[in-house]
Amino acid sequence: MSQSVETATLGGGCFWCLEAVYLGVDGVMSVESGYAGGQAENPSYEQVCDGDTGHAEVVKVEFDPARIGYREILDIFFAIHDPTQLNRQGNDVGTQYRSVIFTHSDAQNETALQAIREIGAEGIYDGQIVTQVLPLDGNYWAAEAYHQNYFAQHPDQGYCAFVVAPKVAKFRQKFAHRIKAGA
Repeated sequence: MSQSVETATLGGGCFWCLEAVYLGVDGVMSVESGYAGGQAENPSYEQVCDGDTGHAEVVKVEFDPARIGYREILDIFFAIHDPTQLNRQGNDVGTQYRSVIFTHSDAQNETALQAIREIGAEGIYDGQIVTQVLPLDGNYWAAEAYHQNYFAQHPDQGYCAFVVAPKVAKFRQKFAHRIKAGA
């Protein structure tokens, strides 16, 4: 196994959805729900949900680049949310649910922009991709402990059953070759 670790920080609606998917991806070492891109230091879930802090709900995905590349992390990201919805995902509305890629390097920035150009040119979506690509600049805060591994702990909760579970199923169908052993 490689000793190298790379980090991707992604926002695509509710962090529970992204976390549940990436926890099942082969090559992903850890996933943490959090907040990024806002002005307040160490904001609470309630502050972020109010929409006044400027933060997006995100996941911090640590992965082994020898087992899965950053571009494939992004391909999964674009497949499991709608990057054409501005400041929302379905019924989750507000800037905290925006589609955003927070990059950790110039190489990640270029890869993200290239992915958006290529996916946009493929015509998969009816609308234009509105995903923001921004440097993280150290502005990341872990979400409260009760948000971590939320779907696994609450699979029968309404939101999990009707919103998170279909996204996990979509990932498992489209990326069957990427499912982590035992997931």
